[in-house]
Amino acid sequence: MFSTLLIFHSIVRWGILISLVVSLFFAYRGWLKNKPWTRFDNYCRIITVSFVHIQLIIGFWLYLISPIVDYFLNNFDEALHITQARFFGMEHITMMVLAVSFITIGSSIARRTKDSKKKFKMIAIWYTIAFIFIFTSIPWPFSPFTTRPYIRFF
Repeated sequence: MFSTLLIFHSIVRWGILISLVVSLFFAYRGWLKNKPWTRFDNYCRIITVSFVHIQLIIGFWLYLISPIVDYFLNNFDEALHITQARFFGMEHITMMVLAVSFITIGSSIARRTKDSKKKFKMIAIWYTIAFIFIFTSIPWPFSPFTTRPYIRFF
């Protein structure tokens, strides 16, 4: 169960990154060039939020069954000094929940706003902050905190 969830978590990460980059590209383009908000822009917003919320559910599930997190929670004082345990037990989840919150807030504001330029601006600002949080909190192979492969396989 844990390995399967970890693989799905790894795969969905790429869906988030791709949809987030696409959303950011069109948000900045629409904002800076005063483009009208289109159905495609709305689809990008919805797809990004959907990927992020699916990942949040998978991530919470992983958090509950992860042996690293279990070790972190049961040996807190010792685990704080172990980079990998601290990263997954505290840092990764905190930053990702914040990123999900920023994407959800930006999407919600944009959904309710009537003006196209303001819609694009809200998506651009909130999604950019979330992108920074996400990109710095993914355990990339080059990460100084802990490393994981670019993609996991079955």
